[in-house]
Amino acid sequence: MNITESLLYALKAHGATRVFGIPGDFALPFFRIIEESAILPLHTLSHEPGVGFAADAAARANCALGVAAVTYGAGALNLVNAVASAYAEKSPLVVLSGGPGHGEARSGLLLHHQVKTLDSQRKIFEEITCDQICLDDAARAPADIARVLASCRRHSRPVYIELPRDMVAVECLPVPTLPAPPRDTDKLDACVDEVLQRLARAAAPVLMVGVEVRRFGLEDKVAELARRLGLPVVTTFMGRGLLAEADAPLMGTYMGVAGLPEVTQLVESSDALLMLGVIVCDTNFAVSHKSIDMRKAILAFDAQLSIGHHTYADVGLADLVDHLLQRVQATDTHYAVARQVFPRGLVADGASIAPHDIATAINDLMATHGRMPIASDVGDCLFTAMDIDHTALLGPGYYATMGFGVPAGLGLQAETGQRPLILVGDGAFQMTGWELGNCRRYGWDPIVLVFNNARWEMLHSFQPESTFTDLDEWDFAHMATGMGGAGVRVQTRAELHAALDHAISTRGQFQLIDIRIPRGVLSQALQRFVAGVKRLNAVE
Repeated sequence: MNITESLLYALKAHGATRVFGIPGDFALPFFRIIEESAILPLHTLSHEPGVGFAADAAARANCALGVAAVTYGAGALNLVNAVASAYAEKSPLVVLSGGPGHGEARSGLLLHHQVKTLDSQRKIFEEITCDQICLDDAARAPADIARVLASCRRHSRPVYIELPRDMVAVECLPVPTLPAPPRDTDKLDACVDEVLQRLARAAAPVLMVGVEVRRFGLEDKVAELARRLGLPVVTTFMGRGLLAEADAPLMGTYMGVAGLPEVTQLVESSDALLMLGVIVCDTNFAVSHKSIDMRKAILAFDAQLSIGHHTYADVGLADLVDHLLQRVQATDTHYAVARQVFPRGLVADGASIAPHDIATAINDLMATHGRMPIASDVGDCLFTAMDIDHTALLGPGYYATMGFGVPAGLGLQAETGQRPLILVGDGAFQMTGWELGNCRRYGWDPIVLVFNNARWEMLHSFQPESTFTDLDEWDFAHMATGMGGAGVRVQTRAELHAALDHAISTRGQFQLIDIRIPRGVLSQALQRFVAGVKRLNAVE
């Protein structure tokens, strides 16, 4: 067995099911081994950002490792933004980069793709990964790989592995399986005691769930915990789609002044807000009507538990949830839960299309044909998703990078086999929408809804006096045929209804619906969000 094979088997043992990549000369040797060994299937895309987003989405969908393979320098540095997004949003992404061989490194020549020093790339990735290794020693490689992959799973964050091109075929032992770190049961007992005491004293406790619940595969357990505790449950904006398949008392998504008033009131008046896996960031809490009182909150995130003014370190979310389930029995006390009502019954007439109509049409579609997973880009498409019935949703809700939606949808279908809906704005589509041209090779057939208002509309809503947010009108529907799919332009609600009916009944190639939305027409959620941010900025 060589180093590359040993690494691939270790990736597979840690839950990785495929590799997304783009080859280059420094990466050709290990790409050949990936292809010939068939240990993991290889999907090549068109541009490294798409590779990163697709692998990130596969990791999120599978609650396991996503793998992005690239060449040294020009390839890996193209991947930086996607890896930064995965780091910020806690997605376990493994970056495999080719690298110069020993002889090249000693040649005294500057190498193509080199930036400053040969180590510049690794130093850059140190900022956006939680562990790094260069596999330049075959004897040390198994232990190094084991450590790095364990870090990726334990922290649910990206790691960086560099393979010098003259090392990829060197003989190597298998990668050992590291034992799970021991649990400190005394600490867990103390944590659980304090959490349960705080909840028992509370008059209005609430359970808020965030992305770590998904990252560590805890949705079923957290749903069971919510049922036993009898607590109302909300998700964060980032956590939208959590518990969609679970029987949990889910009220909706907390979005402060941009969200449902009853959810906002529930969260902001809670005297014991139990936050499991929640990233405390601006997109989750910036437009709170009143600041969350962290003295009354219980926050379990990033392997620590904070209650009031003190913190328990090294308490993993999975261990905490397991320990709570061991201690909590079903309760007879249940708090009232008003479940969110989603718009249905699109009026299929000749009126122009607004984002609310898109959400309504999708809800009607899923009511007839069953729920579909959604990959959404950032912008009003993501805010529109807040009006879509609870279903699995992938989106860059915190890091908020454009370009995520289309490649994430491809990664989602590759990983799950489910046909996804992709929601994307015209600006983001211009960045990475061309990855749809790879669907025909792999048999992917997502339904793509392009929110096309010929503008970066969300940016314009924050600074309406500027004209640099205006875009030209691109005919995306016409372009779909050249990429191996089918496209249609719609301008009325009747046309939207008919296009969705056709798309859902047509398999075998991607279906692109180019939805023309009048400029300045926003979803209600985005309108409230923009107003809230502007109001807060004016106060500051």
